[in-house]
Amino acid sequence: MLKNYMGIINLDENEDRIRELTRHRPLASVPIAGRYRIIDFILSNMTNAGIDNIGIFTKMNSRSLMDHLSNGRPWDLNRKIEGLRVFNFSENDPVYDDIHNFSNNMEYFTYSRQQYVIVAPSYMICNIDYHKLAKYHEDSENDITIVYKKVNDADRSFYKCDVLNIYNGDRIASVGENIGTYKEANICMETYVMKKELFMEIVYDCVRTGRCRKLKKAIYSSLDRYSVGAYDFVGYLKCVNSLYSYYKANMDFLNPRVNKEIFFDQSPIYTKTKDESPTKYTNDSHVVNSIVASGCVIEGYVENCVISRKVHIAKGAVLKDCIILQNCEIGPNAKLSNIITDKYVKIEGDKELKGDKDIPLVIERERNL
Repeated sequence: MLKNYMGIINLDENEDRIRELTRHRPLASVPIAGRYRIIDFILSNMTNAGIDNIGIFTKMNSRSLMDHLSNGRPWDLNRKIEGLRVFNFSENDPVYDDIHNFSNNMEYFTYSRQQYVIVAPSYMICNIDYHKLAKYHEDSENDITIVYKKVNDADRSFYKCDVLNIYNGDRIASVGENIGTYKEANICMETYVMKKELFMEIVYDCVRTGRCRKLKKAIYSSLDRYSVGAYDFVGYLKCVNSLYSYYKANMDFLNPRVNKEIFFDQSPIYTKTKDESPTKYTNDSHVVNSIVASGCVIEGYVENCVISRKVHIAKGAVLKDCIILQNCEIGPNAKLSNIITDKYVKIEGDKELKGDKDIPLVIERERNL
């Protein structure tokens, strides 16, 4: 159990390419896989490793995230000492400046009893064993360890992600950006392990000198100053940094191999529980290779879809390759293909909506101003 580690979830992700779903919520609280939120994966990874002091550095417009996290009880983090802490009281947008977010809350780090920190984003979807990562970091005696994954689909996935250029097996020569020109790449998972004192030193140095306003940029620019190693993660990974990658991640969960690895093979993924009745399937319904959460009423045809809680799909409706978020209503004889609906969307009967597997169509609900 990593009792000597504290977890820092840094929500500094750029949301420009998934703005359809993040207009009114942070990326971390976007629903995924039927009943989860994106932040559930990293939060569960940390708690499964026994990390019981976790700080989430978020941004403004975080009402839905705060509602989902509540007091941290689903992750066993509702404690009087340490547990879950959320910091979102800053004028700085962490996309451009997370250093000052950290420096403004430095007392949190100063008075924590842990010796090491693991800093990670929310949008890297995986089920990683932090015990192995911590052991590698301590045995290698690196100042900083960066987690990465070797991929062979960088031309289609992981666009705009950081790429590590590695030599001697696990030494980092430089860090670039994936622009989709090569299939193979070492994708940086933006997960960093170091001693807490070093983390604080980097933050103070950036504030004092003004040389960097982002933690990861400060690390990348100090490869000759610190001993920086690379840890190779070999499991499933999806970076949800665009509408396409979000759609692909949900579709991947319909693959039994991926679903088993993420949710069953290793440690469980926890989420906020809701007391809903079981989903009702009528005699007219037909469901094929889909994830359907609780509280739904299914009367139509559903194929290769991810259906969230409390969704009503009326008789005669046909849904293929769709992601339907919670509390939606799909009217009689409606036909949907490659569609993503936000929460509380109502599709009238006999409507026919069609997107593309590479460019899914997003239906947003009307909001009263």
